[in-house]
Amino acid sequence: MNSFSQDAEADVQEITEQEHQHHHAPKGIMRWLLTTNHKDIGTLYLWFSFIMFLIGGAMAMVIRAELFQPGLQLVEPNFFNQMTTVHGLIMVFGAVMPAFTGLANWLIPMMIGAPDMALPRMNNWSFWILPFAFLILLSSLFMEGGGPNFGWTFYAPLSTTYSADSTALFVFSIHIMGISSIMGAINVIVTIVNLRAPGMNWMKLPLFVWTWLITAFLLIAVMPVLAGAVTMVLTDKFFGTSFFDAAGGGDPVMFQHIFWFFGHPEVYIMILPSFGIISAIIPAFSRKPLFGYASMVYATASIAILSFLVWAHHMFTTGMPVFAELFFMYCTMLIAVPTGVKVFNWVATMWRGSISFEAPMMYACAFIILFTIGGFSGLMLAITPADFQYHDTYFVVAHFHYVLVTGAIFSIMAAAYYWLPKWTGHMYSETLAKWHFWCSVISVNVLFFPMHFLGLAGMPRRISDYSVQFADVNQIVSIGGFAFGLSQLIFLVLVIKCIRGGAQAPAKPWEGAQGLEWTLPSPAPYHTFSTPPEIK
Repeated sequence: MNSFSQDAEADVQEITEQEHQHHHAPKGIMRWLLTTNHKDIGTLYLWFSFIMFLIGGAMAMVIRAELFQPGLQLVEPNFFNQMTTVHGLIMVFGAVMPAFTGLANWLIPMMIGAPDMALPRMNNWSFWILPFAFLILLSSLFMEGGGPNFGWTFYAPLSTTYSADSTALFVFSIHIMGISSIMGAINVIVTIVNLRAPGMNWMKLPLFVWTWLITAFLLIAVMPVLAGAVTMVLTDKFFGTSFFDAAGGGDPVMFQHIFWFFGHPEVYIMILPSFGIISAIIPAFSRKPLFGYASMVYATASIAILSFLVWAHHMFTTGMPVFAELFFMYCTMLIAVPTGVKVFNWVATMWRGSISFEAPMMYACAFIILFTIGGFSGLMLAITPADFQYHDTYFVVAHFHYVLVTGAIFSIMAAAYYWLPKWTGHMYSETLAKWHFWCSVISVNVLFFPMHFLGLAGMPRRISDYSVQFADVNQIVSIGGFAFGLSQLIFLVLVIKCIRGGAQAPAKPWEGAQGLEWTLPSPAPYHTFSTPPEIK
C-alpha cells in the first residue's frame, strides 16, 4: 500500500512538473514579446546580434567596395564617413556586446545550477529596448544632412561643431544601448552572487561565469562615463554649452580623456567573455582539465583593473607631458602580462592532451593564434615613439580588427558551435561548419593582415580615397572582405538547418565537456533547475 501511494505521489509530481514545463510558454509572437525565460531572452539576443552583424558587415562591404581602387566610384565621401561610423557603432554595440549578453543569458543559469536569471522582468526589458535603439540609429542615415559621420569615437569638435542634426538621434540611441547594458550587467551580478547551487563556491565557478562577472562590473563602471560624454556632446551642439569648445573655455582634448576612460575598459568588455568561452572549449577537446584555473581568474581580474589605467595610450599624439606618456606606455605593456598568462595556460592545457578538432576547437585554436597577433600589434602601438608613426593609419585598423574579429567574433562562433547541440537538441553539419571555418579564417587574414603594411607605409584610415601606390594591396584587402562577408552566409544556413532538424544530440555531445549544463537533456528544458543540484 505504502509503495503504491509513493508511486501515485511520483506520478502526480511528474504531471505537475509537466504542467510547469508548459506553463509560462505561450506560443507565437507573444512568447517572445513577454518572455521572462533566460533561454528565450538569450535566443533573442543572439539572433539580434547576428542580424546586426550582417547589417554592419554590409556597411563594411560598402567601405571596401569604395576602397577597391583609388578615385571616387560608388559613394560620396560624406556617405563613406557615415558608413565607417555606423559600421563601428553597430559592430561594437549591436553585434559583439549583445552576442555575449545572449550567451550569458543562456549559459550562466545552466552553469551555476540556477532556475533562471535573478531579475527576469528586467531581463526582458533590457533586451526589448535594444531594437528601438538601433532603429533610431539606422533611421538617422535617412535624415537631411545624413547620419553620424564623425567616426564611432565621435571626437569633438567633429561631433559638435561640424556634425549634422542627426547627432541628437545618435546620442539618444547610445543612451538606450547603455541603459540596456547596465540592466544586463546588474542581472548577471545578482544572479551569480545569489543563485549559485549549494556547494558551488567562488573558486568552483566555470571561467565563463567568472569572466562575465568581472565584465558586468566593468559595464556598470564605464557606461555612465559614456552617457556623460554623449550628453556633453548633445548640450554643446544644441544648447550652447562649451565643454569641448576652446572658444568658450572648454577643451576638445578633454573629450578624448572622457571617451577613452570609457573606451578602453569597453575593449576588455568585448574580449573578457571570449576568454571564458575559450577556457571552456580548449579543455573539452583536449580532454584535460584547464591548466592554472586560479591564475586565469586572477589574470582576468588584473586585466579589468589595469584597463582603467591605460586609456590615454589612444592619445599619445595629443601633446601629453612626457611623464604621462611614459606612465601610459608602461601600464599598457604591463597589461600584456596577464593576457600572456592566459595564452600560456591554454597552450599548456593542450600540451599532451588527447585533442580532436571539431568546429569549436578549430575556432578556439584560430582565436589563440590570431588574437595573439592582435596582442603583439597592440604592444607595438603601446610604444610611444613608434605610435607616432602608426597613429591613425591602417595599422591601427588591422590591430583592433585582429582583436575584435578574430578575437571576439571567432570566440562567439566557437561558442555557437560548442553549445548549439544543447540549445537545439540537434547536431549541426560538421562539413558545413568546416567550410565556414576555412572560408572565414583564410578570408579574414587576406582582409586584415595586409592592412598592417598599408599602415606602416602611411595610408591614413577613415579616408575615402588614397594614393595610387596603395591600390594593389587595397584590392587584395577588398577581395578578402567580400569573401569573409559571404562566408557568414554558410553559418546562417548551418544554424537554420540545425534548428529545423538533424541527428539527435545527446545530453553531452562532446566527450571531454565539463559543467552542469551537460547534465541537462538536449535540448535544455524550458525550466532548467527547479531543484538546485548539489555540488560535491
